[in-house]
Amino acid sequence: MASRLGLAEGFHFDSAGTHGYHVGEAPDLRTVRAARERGYDLSGQRARRVTDFDFEQFDLLLAMGADHLESLRRACPRIHAHKLRLFLDFGRNGGGEVPDPYYGGADGFELVLDLVEDAAGGLLRELGRRK
Repeated sequence: MASRLGLAEGFHFDSAGTHGYHVGEAPDLRTVRAARERGYDLSGQRARRVTDFDFEQFDLLLAMGADHLESLRRACPRIHAHKLRLFLDFGRNGGGEVPDPYYGGADGFELVLDLVEDAAGGLLRELGRRK
C-alpha cells in the first residue's frame, strides 16, 4: 500500500509476533489467498518474534490487540514505551482489536483485511505528515 501511494521511500515496515509459536513459517494459506486477491504478495513473509532490537530500530511498534500490546509493554525498555500503540488506533473507527480469523471462515480473513487496510491508510497519512 505504501509503495502504491508513493510513500514507501524512507520507511521500513516489518511484521513480528509477540510469541514464537510459528517462527519461520509462512502465513496461513487463507491469509495468503485473501491478500493475493487484493494485490498483496505475502510469499516472502515468514513469522518471526519481536526482538529487543525492534524496540530500538523502529519508531512505532503496533499491536493487533490489547493482549499483544500488554506483551510488548512488558518486554519494552521504558525509554521506548512511547512507540507502542494499537494498530487500529490509526483506523477511521479509532481503535479496537484486529480479530483472529483462524477458526472462522473466509469472511473473517476479508474482515481482517478491511480493518488492516483502513488502519494502514490512516498510518500512512500520519507518516506522510511526519515526513
